[in-house]
Amino acid sequence: MPEKLPANAVRVENALRSLDATGEIVVLPEKAPTAATAAAQLGCEVGAIANSLIFDADGAPLLVLTSGAHRVDVELVARTAGVSKVRRATPEFVREATGQPIGGVAPVGHPAPIRTLVDTWLEKHEVVWAAGGHPLTVFPTTFEELVRITGGTPADVE
Repeated sequence: MPEKLPANAVRVENALRSLDATGEIVVLPEKAPTAATAAAQLGCEVGAIANSLIFDADGAPLLVLTSGAHRVDVELVARTAGVSKVRRATPEFVREATGQPIGGVAPVGHPAPIRTLVDTWLEKHEVVWAAGGHPLTVFPTTFEELVRITGGTPADVE
Protein backbone atom coordinates (compact mmCIF):
# COMPACT_ATOMS: atom_id res chain seq x y z
CA MET A 1 0.00 0.00 0.00
CA PRO A 2 1.41 3.44 -0.86
CA GLU A 3 2.47 5.66 2.02
CA LYS A 4 0.28 8.43 0.71
CA LEU A 5 -2.68 8.64 -1.61
CA PRO A 6 -2.09 9.35 -5.30
CA ALA A 7 -2.77 13.00 -6.25
CA ASN A 8 -6.06 12.20 -8.01
CA ALA A 9 -7.30 10.29 -4.97
CA VAL A 10 -6.40 13.26 -2.75
CA ARG A 11 -8.52 15.51 -5.03
CA VAL A 12 -11.41 13.05 -4.74
CA GLU A 13 -10.98 12.81 -0.97
CA ASN A 14 -11.05 16.62 -0.73
CA ALA A 15 -14.18 16.73 -2.91
CA LEU A 16 -15.84 14.09 -0.72
CA ARG A 17 -15.08 16.12 2.42
CA SER A 18 -16.36 19.35 0.86
CA LEU A 19 -19.60 17.55 -0.08
CA ASP A 20 -20.03 16.09 3.43
CA ALA A 21 -19.75 12.56 2.09
CA THR A 22 -19.27 9.86 4.71
CA GLY A 23 -16.89 7.40 3.03
CA GLU A 24 -13.11 7.34 3.27
CA ILE A 25 -10.79 6.46 0.40
CA VAL A 26 -9.58 2.85 0.58
CA VAL A 27 -6.45 1.67 -1.27
CA LEU A 28 -6.91 -1.75 -2.86
CA PRO A 29 -4.06 -4.28 -2.80
CA GLU A 30 -4.15 -4.56 -6.61
CA LYS A 31 -5.82 -2.86 -9.55
CA ALA A 32 -9.43 -3.83 -10.17
CA PRO A 33 -10.01 -3.54 -13.93
CA THR A 34 -13.50 -5.05 -13.66
CA ALA A 35 -16.40 -4.85 -11.22
CA ALA A 36 -15.86 -8.56 -10.48
CA THR A 37 -12.23 -8.06 -9.46
CA ALA A 38 -13.16 -5.05 -7.31
CA ALA A 39 -15.98 -6.99 -5.65
CA ALA A 40 -13.65 -9.93 -4.95
CA GLN A 41 -11.13 -7.62 -3.25
CA LEU A 42 -13.84 -5.84 -1.24
CA GLY A 43 -15.85 -8.95 -0.36
CA CYS A 44 -19.11 -7.59 -1.77
CA GLU A 45 -21.55 -8.41 -4.56
CA VAL A 46 -20.64 -7.31 -8.08
CA GLY A 47 -23.88 -5.31 -8.18
CA ALA A 48 -22.64 -3.12 -5.30
CA ILE A 49 -19.79 -1.77 -7.43
CA ALA A 50 -20.65 1.59 -9.02
CA ASN A 51 -18.83 1.61 -12.34
CA SER A 52 -18.05 5.18 -13.43
CA LEU A 53 -18.44 5.24 -17.19
CA ILE A 54 -17.86 8.41 -19.18
CA PHE A 55 -19.72 8.67 -22.45
CA ASP A 56 -19.59 11.19 -25.27
CA ALA A 57 -23.17 12.48 -25.43
CA ASP A 58 -23.40 14.65 -28.53
CA GLY A 59 -19.90 15.95 -27.75
CA ALA A 60 -20.44 16.58 -24.02
CA PRO A 61 -19.30 14.27 -21.23
CA LEU A 62 -21.98 12.18 -19.54
CA LEU A 63 -21.11 10.14 -16.44
CA VAL A 64 -23.14 6.98 -15.93
CA LEU A 65 -22.72 5.38 -12.52
CA THR A 66 -23.91 1.87 -13.22
CA SER A 67 -24.11 -1.25 -11.12
CA GLY A 68 -21.28 -3.66 -11.83
CA ALA A 69 -24.00 -6.21 -12.61
CA HIS A 70 -25.22 -4.16 -15.60
CA ARG A 71 -24.18 -3.23 -19.10
CA VAL A 72 -25.26 0.23 -20.20
CA ASP A 73 -27.86 0.42 -22.97
CA VAL A 74 -26.56 3.47 -24.86
CA GLU A 75 -29.83 3.95 -26.77
CA LEU A 76 -31.82 4.01 -23.51
CA VAL A 77 -29.29 6.38 -21.95
CA ALA A 78 -29.44 8.68 -24.99
CA ARG A 79 -33.25 8.85 -24.72
CA THR A 80 -33.04 9.43 -20.96
CA ALA A 81 -30.43 12.17 -21.41
CA GLY A 82 -32.31 13.74 -24.31
CA VAL A 83 -29.39 13.52 -26.72
CA SER A 84 -29.17 12.04 -30.21
CA LYS A 85 -26.13 9.81 -29.69
CA VAL A 86 -24.23 8.36 -26.74
CA ARG A 87 -20.99 6.51 -27.38
CA ARG A 88 -18.07 5.28 -25.29
CA ALA A 89 -15.56 8.07 -24.82
CA THR A 90 -11.90 7.83 -25.78
CA PRO A 91 -9.29 7.73 -22.99
CA GLU A 92 -8.29 11.28 -23.96
CA PHE A 93 -11.91 12.50 -23.71
CA VAL A 94 -12.24 10.83 -20.29
CA ARG A 95 -9.00 12.37 -18.99
CA GLU A 96 -9.96 15.82 -20.30
CA ALA A 97 -13.44 15.68 -18.74
CA THR A 98 -12.47 14.15 -15.40
CA GLY A 99 -8.75 14.66 -14.88
CA GLN A 100 -8.71 10.95 -13.99
CA PRO A 101 -7.66 7.78 -15.82
CA ILE A 102 -10.04 5.13 -17.11
CA GLY A 103 -10.23 2.47 -14.42
CA GLY A 104 -10.17 5.02 -11.62
CA VAL A 105 -12.78 7.62 -12.58
CA ALA A 106 -14.55 8.80 -9.45
CA PRO A 107 -18.05 10.25 -9.31
CA VAL A 108 -16.59 13.56 -8.03
CA GLY A 109 -13.35 15.54 -8.07
CA HIS A 110 -13.52 16.59 -11.73
CA PRO A 111 -12.33 19.96 -13.08
CA ALA A 112 -15.98 20.93 -13.76
CA PRO A 113 -19.34 19.31 -12.95
CA ILE A 114 -20.37 16.49 -15.28
CA ARG A 115 -23.97 15.58 -16.00
CA THR A 116 -24.55 12.27 -14.22
CA LEU A 117 -27.04 9.42 -14.35
CA VAL A 118 -27.09 7.03 -11.37
CA ASP A 119 -28.30 3.48 -12.00
CA THR A 120 -31.38 2.87 -9.82
CA TRP A 121 -30.21 -0.74 -9.36
CA LEU A 122 -27.55 0.57 -6.94
CA GLU A 123 -30.33 1.48 -4.50
CA LYS A 124 -30.70 -2.24 -3.74
CA HIS A 125 -27.35 -2.21 -1.90
CA GLU A 126 -26.82 -0.76 1.57
CA VAL A 127 -23.19 0.02 0.71
CA VAL A 128 -22.02 0.91 -2.77
CA TRP A 129 -18.34 1.12 -3.73
CA ALA A 130 -17.18 3.80 -6.18
CA ALA A 131 -13.77 4.54 -7.71
CA GLY A 132 -11.58 7.03 -5.89
CA GLY A 133 -9.82 8.78 -8.79
CA HIS A 134 -7.05 6.20 -9.26
CA PRO A 135 -7.15 2.51 -10.34
CA LEU A 136 -6.18 1.41 -6.82
CA THR A 137 -8.63 3.54 -4.85
CA VAL A 138 -12.32 3.21 -3.97
CA PHE A 139 -14.69 4.57 -1.35
CA PRO A 140 -17.90 3.32 0.27
CA THR A 141 -21.08 5.31 -0.19
CA THR A 142 -24.82 4.85 -0.68
CA PHE A 143 -27.14 5.29 -3.64
CA GLU A 144 -28.71 8.34 -2.00
CA GLU A 145 -25.33 9.89 -1.29
CA LEU A 146 -24.14 9.27 -4.87
CA VAL A 147 -27.19 11.07 -6.21
CA ARG A 148 -26.63 13.96 -3.77
CA ILE A 149 -22.88 14.46 -4.22
CA THR A 150 -23.01 14.20 -8.02
CA GLY A 151 -26.21 16.16 -8.51
CA GLY A 152 -27.11 13.08 -10.52
CA THR A 153 -30.41 11.81 -11.85
CA PRO A 154 -31.58 8.33 -10.83
CA ALA A 155 -32.20 6.35 -14.01
CA ASP A 156 -32.59 2.90 -15.47
CA VAL A 157 -29.51 2.37 -17.64
CA GLU A 158 -29.85 -1.27 -18.71
